[in-house]
Amino acid sequence: MLAGNIYARSVRIVTVTNEEPPFFYSDEMGSKLYAARSRQCREQIKAMLAVETIGCYTDQPASQQYPFPFCFLYPDTGNFIGFVGNHSSRRLVCHAVGAFRAGTASPSEGVAAPGWTMGVHWSDHWSFWQAGYPAIMIADTALFCYPHYHAATDTPEKLVCPSLARVTRGLSDVVVGLAGK
Repeated sequence: MLAGNIYARSVRIVTVTNEEPPFFYSDEMGSKLYAARSRQCREQIKAMLAVETIGCYTDQPASQQYPFPFCFLYPDTGNFIGFVGNHSSRRLVCHAVGAFRAGTASPSEGVAAPGWTMGVHWSDHWSFWQAGYPAIMIADTALFCYPHYHAATDTPEKLVCPSLARVTRGLSDVVVGLAGK
């Protein structure tokens, strides 16, 4: 969806290793190495989108859990994609949610919360915060709504492909908006 277009800004799709324990928050975390190298090279990263788990959804009421105090602010049905950032990435969260909603009818929620809040820092975007870059995590909220997260029962047939396709299309719109086509 992004290939073959010319953008005002560079778009990099990067995969990294060692995001899971025992490497998380360590000097061997792939995103930490990448972000530190980018800072050392004085790269002008305007936005980092950490695409996490994005394929598992349910319309079952009370299927969505949250750490306190988010349970009072967000829906209790795990049928949405979340855009999560720290306070320094608030503008990026707002832009991403706006661009996503403009391009797709897929349910979405956004939050900019203190980076130390449970769940808010649990991915590769954390490494970019440490290097001073705006970064967000985009996720179906994983362990807060998907009982098979990190389990042997997490198998391909559990993906909700129509929702995954809508989210993918919406994320393409987010990237295009950030890159300035």
